[in-house]
Amino acid sequence: MGQCGITSSKTVLVFLNLIFWVEAEVDHSIKKVYDTYNGTNPDAASRAIDYVQRQLRCCGIHNYSDWETTNWFKETKNNSVPLSCCKATSSNCTGSLTRPTDLYAEGCEALVVKKLQEIMMYVIWAALAFAAIQLLGMLCACIVLCRRSRDPAYELLITGGTYA
Repeated sequence: MGQCGITSSKTVLVFLNLIFWVEAEVDHSIKKVYDTYNGTNPDAASRAIDYVQRQLRCCGIHNYSDWETTNWFKETKNNSVPLSCCKATSSNCTGSLTRPTDLYAEGCEALVVKKLQEIMMYVIWAALAFAAIQLLGMLCACIVLCRRSRDPAYELLITGGTYA
């Protein structure tokens, strides 16, 4: 029983450590993905960025001005961000930085980290529920074993026979 408790607490600590690790890893990975963005020939990274920006209603890493340092922005030279940065309520949005009110102001990094932390919390709660079920099972087994030694109803019906 002690081993299961140790294992469960180690599992929870590992998940808590992962929550804080996620933030640092997302920061490193998201910068790399934004640098490889290519809006004219959408590859997996470009589609992922566009999808995240639309779904989370965000733009850039910290805000829309982060796009100014990307290779895509420098190559296009049109002083705009991807259309996935446009607010859904803006009907004539072209992604131009001259109209920042049409763009999502919040960056994606904080929102992605928040989403991942929410998911990790669900995983932690599932691990704790599983540990509680295991603990309940061990408790029931201990009760049955304790009662078996005192209660004659748990004695063998056939004496001197084999356990078949």
